[in-house]
Amino acid sequence: MPKVAVVLSGCGVYDGSEIHEAVITLLALDKAGAEVQCFAPDINQMHVVNYLKGEVEEGESRNVLVESARIARGQIKDVRSVNVSEFDAIIFPGGLGAAKNLCNFVVKKSDCSVIPEVEKLILDGFDASIPMGFICIAPVIVSKVLGSKNIDLDVTIGTDPETSKEIKKMGAKHINCAVNDCVIDRKNKIVTTPAYMLAKSISEVAEGIEKMVHGVLELVNL
Repeated sequence: MPKVAVVLSGCGVYDGSEIHEAVITLLALDKAGAEVQCFAPDINQMHVVNYLKGEVEEGESRNVLVESARIARGQIKDVRSVNVSEFDAIIFPGGLGAAKNLCNFVVKKSDCSVIPEVEKLILDGFDASIPMGFICIAPVIVSKVLGSKNIDLDVTIGTDPETSKEIKKMGAKHINCAVNDCVIDRKNKIVTTPAYMLAKSISEVAEGIEKMVHGVLELVNL
C-alpha cells in the first residue's frame, strides 16, 4: 500500500485549497488503495476572503493549518513534520492558497518565493526520487523550486498564456494540456493536471485528477 502525503493550503478556492480538487484527490487515492496523511503549514493565510461577497475581509486572520483541518477532518499535521523517507509520493491540490499561502506567486509572479518548509519538502522529495503531483495553479510552486536546476522540467496549468509565460521564466517548460488529462514528466517524476484552471464542471476536474493520481502512483514503482 503506497503512502502519500497531501499538502493543503487552507480551505476554499480564493484563499486556500480548492475543496473539490482536494476531496477528489483524497477520494482517488483511497480508491487506488493508498494510505494518506494530510499536511499544511502552521502559518496565517495571506488574507481571508468573504465568499458571499467575493471580497477580502479586512482585519480578519485565519491559520492555514487550522483551515486545512476542515478538509482533512482533523487528521492533519504541520508540514514541518514531514519525513520524506516515510512516504512514497507527495501531492499538492490547487486553489489560490497554493499561490498565496504556500508561495506568493499571486503577488510576485515569476519573482515569487516559496515558503521554506514547502521548498524543503519539494527539494527533499526530488532528491529522494519521490513522485510528486501538482494540481491547477500548484505547478507554479514546483516550477519555482526546481525550475532553476536545469532538469528539463515539464509541467502544465492548462492553456493560460500568461501563467505559462511566468512558468517559463522560472525555468520550467509548459505543456498545453486538456482539462481531462495530465502531463507526466517521467524523468523527474512530476505529474501535473489543469483542473479548475480550465474546468467547467466538477466531472472534468475529477477525470484529470484521477489520471494525475494514477500517474503519480505508477511512478512509485519506477
